[in-house]
Amino acid sequence: MALYILYESSSGYALFLAHGIDEIGQNTEAVRNSVLDLNRFGKVVKLVAFHPFESALDALNQCNAISEGLMTDELRNFLELNLPKIKEGKKAKFKLGVAEPKIGSHISEITKIPCQSNEFVLELLRSVRLHFDRFIKDLKPGDLEKAQLGLGHSYSRAKVKFNVNRVDNMVIQAIFLLDTLDKDINSFSMRVREWYSWHFPELVKIVNDNYLYAKVAKFVEDKSELSEDKIPGLAEILGDEDKAKEIVEAAKASMGQDLSPIDLINVQQFAQRVMDLSEYRKKLYEYLVTKMNDIAPNLTSLIGEIVGARLISHAGSLTNLAKCPSSTLQILGAEKALFRALKTRGNTPKYGLIFHSSFIGRASARNKGRMARYLANKCSIASRIDCFSEMNTNIFGEKLREQVEERLDFYDKGVAPRKNVDVMKAAIESTQTKDGEKMDKENGTVEVSIKKSKKKSKSETTVDGEAMVVDEAMAVANGDASPETEKKKKKKRKLAQEQDNAQAPEILDGLNGFESNQDGTIKKKSKDEETKDISSASEIKKKKKKKSKGEAEE
Repeated sequence: MALYILYESSSGYALFLAHGIDEIGQNTEAVRNSVLDLNRFGKVVKLVAFHPFESALDALNQCNAISEGLMTDELRNFLELNLPKIKEGKKAKFKLGVAEPKIGSHISEITKIPCQSNEFVLELLRSVRLHFDRFIKDLKPGDLEKAQLGLGHSYSRAKVKFNVNRVDNMVIQAIFLLDTLDKDINSFSMRVREWYSWHFPELVKIVNDNYLYAKVAKFVEDKSELSEDKIPGLAEILGDEDKAKEIVEAAKASMGQDLSPIDLINVQQFAQRVMDLSEYRKKLYEYLVTKMNDIAPNLTSLIGEIVGARLISHAGSLTNLAKCPSSTLQILGAEKALFRALKTRGNTPKYGLIFHSSFIGRASARNKGRMARYLANKCSIASRIDCFSEMNTNIFGEKLREQVEERLDFYDKGVAPRKNVDVMKAAIESTQTKDGEKMDKENGTVEVSIKKSKKKSKSETTVDGEAMVVDEAMAVANGDASPETEKKKKKKRKLAQEQDNAQAPEILDGLNGFESNQDGTIKKKSKDEETKDISSASEIKKKKKKKSKGEAEE
């Protein structure tokens, strides 16, 4: 049986025929030994056909299709043209060797061409790759390398493409930096307290907050120079005038030692650095909040920005978190405790990073495990909605949060919560109403603009109409009647004649004493109706005479 080999290069598709190889003699070691020698390999494998790609974009599309295990139309046409045709109801007398079993199964499904992918075929493809530039005559020495490099860059660039607004990597970096900043600020502020306490030890007991302590230390500088004039400044920093007075009183009777000016300058500089770091930490937290609302709005509204970001960073990405089942998400962050429990055959942990959520803190000690399991379930739903939905809304997260609140009430008070199906239906309806409101607003703005344009055009036409009337009146007064006015009069006469002709049969029927219905039936009229019809006919004749007199006078 003949064996054809499909090779997908960076410059095009190539089809080789491996002839003179029996199934018994398909030894991979023998093939490995004959790979390096082109003379030996060229006798076994020969090029049948080569189909170059039209452009770099075409090459990228073909590469993407093959990596996903799909056969394109170009590849199908290439195979059907160059492979022997299979007769209906008969087995093929050849096989097609491919590198990937996925693409082989897709080819055999659509074209019924038998494909195989094994070690022997892979060794043949490796040797083809090694000597490919020798098989094709028109290729220059550096062309194949350039094509491979260009296709490799474009393929990797296409794979790395993402939505800039939904990059979870930024959240991972931000939460790591936030945690390290918290540790650094705590250690630095402790160092400031310890350093400045040599000079003013009583200040530690008065000011507990680290950031405010650094501010006060920078403001006070030397305690011997602290007087009542500085009480307003201290009150602004602390927000409490009593504390400011207490600091001034404590400075008068302080037990601390005096520091040299150089030492005080260093303490102030270090306090300023601590203040800058704490301010930067606030900005970083705001940045994290905005990023989390963009990337995972439902998870954020359910569990909070910090815990949500920690879950994403621990899982590696939002996609990985969405792929996790709720049981894994529940103990995410407690891996050491889990494996320790499995090793010692003890109790497994009930929660990991989820423990930092306020819901578990609010639950009683008896219900903490239940609450963690329920919250993990809702977090997995929220993360999947955030990852795979195209709409960027936090409605589902808010509804899931309401469910968790109801579950807490159920554990504490016994109030039955709503079913998940009803809550999700309500969430979907609210999203649809929001979308409808947006569409209505957009349509409203368009309608308002159209109305304004119509009003403008109407006003312009009315102004033009008034001008025309004035011009016509002047023309009549001067005795100069334009030909356009005469044409209009003729049109009016014709319309009046047509109306009279249309009314004439009705009048005749009335005069004869008959009335025609919509069904086509004819009824005889009463005497009163006949007299009414005669009077109406006489009135119409009088109106006609008046019209003809008016036109004659004009």
